[in-house]
Amino acid sequence: MLRMRCCIDMERLFRLLLAAMLLAISGSASAQDRPVADPVRSGLEGALRGCETWVLDPSSWLNDPARFLAAIDLGSAVYETEKLPEPLLPPEPLRRGNRYWRINAGPNEGYALVVSRDIPMCHITGGGGVDFQPAAEAMAASPDFSDRWERIGEERQEGMVSTFFRLREEPKLSLVLSRADAPGARRDRAQVIATATYDLGR
Repeated sequence: MLRMRCCIDMERLFRLLLAAMLLAISGSASAQDRPVADPVRSGLEGALRGCETWVLDPSSWLNDPARFLAAIDLGSAVYETEKLPEPLLPPEPLRRGNRYWRINAGPNEGYALVVSRDIPMCHITGGGGVDFQPAAEAMAASPDFSDRWERIGEERQEGMVSTFFRLREEPKLSLVLSRADAPGARRDRAQVIATATYDLGR
């Protein structure tokens, strides 16, 4: 049941357009309030912090998104937008009451974070001109991430790997993290896709 609810349609990954074009963000990497060692990894980590906060603590954004943005903790690199291109949207069943955020991770790199006012979910898409695979893999293998997220399964298909997790402190929140299965993969598609959903029925 977890995989049916959470698994990313791998064919859809390969139909995504060049993420750098879709994630074009005004300004440059210097728009962040402070320099970071790896903005691609920091952007993904921030997006996941925001994801957890949005789903588990609606009071953080209900009247004012200040605490939600503070959880992301990437300063002016994060901003809300009215819409996103279709390839950056979540699967159709999750397209309800959505709000859209962009996270700058470089001159031509970044993430789109889609959340919902109606459904406990979030959807992250990342891409651009640099290789996102090492940063995504390093984050998933880090002690901090492992302390929060329990790995429960993995699938591989056509050069992509999707790993399934559940949040240790709230197992009803599950996450699927998809990325290339090795460095140096093609960049004319989204390089990272993460979808988290909260199971209201369990």
